[in-house]
Amino acid sequence: MSSIIEKGGASFRGIKLLLCENPLPPIEEAIEAAAAVLPDSNYYTEPYSAPLRALIARQLSVPERLVHINAGSELILRQLFQRLGQRVHLLSPTYVLFPEIAESWTETRLPPGNDFAFDLGELQIPAGTTLAVIVNPNNPNGGTFDMAPLPNLLERHPHTHFLVDEAFIGMAGQSVASWVPRYPNLIVTRTLSKAHSLAGFRVGYAVLPQALADEFNARNDAYPLARPSQAAALATLEHENKIVERAARLKGWADALRMELEGLGVKTYPTQTYFFLADFAPHDAAELAEKLKARGILIKPLNDAALGPGFMRVTTALPEDNARFVAALKELL
Repeated sequence: MSSIIEKGGASFRGIKLLLCENPLPPIEEAIEAAAAVLPDSNYYTEPYSAPLRALIARQLSVPERLVHINAGSELILRQLFQRLGQRVHLLSPTYVLFPEIAESWTETRLPPGNDFAFDLGELQIPAGTTLAVIVNPNNPNGGTFDMAPLPNLLERHPHTHFLVDEAFIGMAGQSVASWVPRYPNLIVTRTLSKAHSLAGFRVGYAVLPQALADEFNARNDAYPLARPSQAAALATLEHENKIVERAARLKGWADALRMELEGLGVKTYPTQTYFFLADFAPHDAAELAEKLKARGILIKPLNDAALGPGFMRVTTALPEDNARFVAALKELL
């Protein structure tokens, strides 16, 4: 499965551009908070990660009852698709997991000729759609959507749930999490794996309509996070100003890397995150990825037949690692 391949590389010793992992470590406050609670790891956390749930609710201006926390947002996404994924509509290209876990799906293609920009006001939802998915900022291209048309979509399609995956909202984009209490068919999922650098701590959450929130909180483990994970999450969210500063730094590194690739004749697409799409045509991305792996650089082709064999998603590493990546490409292209 593509989503399993997407997760490959944990034991790889080299430069990893395969995933959308943040190349920066957790902030010092998160590391210290996690370390401080390790001696208490013989005890459970508070049920439903109550302190973290309260902080998230307060920061997003939503009732605490609507917040569901779990060990990574993928677990939440899989459960949402089990519950609502009979007929899914996607904006493609999209997160590789979604086509795999939908029972059936249709798509609206984002136009590469317009740098993958799309007006949600023009989105047509097929009859019978049970779940429409909007990823904002979008993965794999890193662009954002103007969310102003969303209320009209929610009202026009009351029997369709709309999932807005805000995995990268810490980098850019307009959050709609605070809208959930107003719309019974709106769901927002988030993770602290990306801008917040907590991928290894596995912290995800959703803001759900009340009935769904009650269902998810009732049927999942009442102790969803390890004690160090909860402590790291609390400390990170309490220092959001640092995350904003780091996001700007990451975006600068990604822009610089994108310009380097453009200088090598590679077609790239603008992004508002720390990753972007690149078209290496006439080179085959799969062949190029194998040659890069032999040089200690792990990356993978996008494998989107509609876009062509030259496409890869490129995630910024640290600047010195980006320089090694560019040097390898100079030899290979």
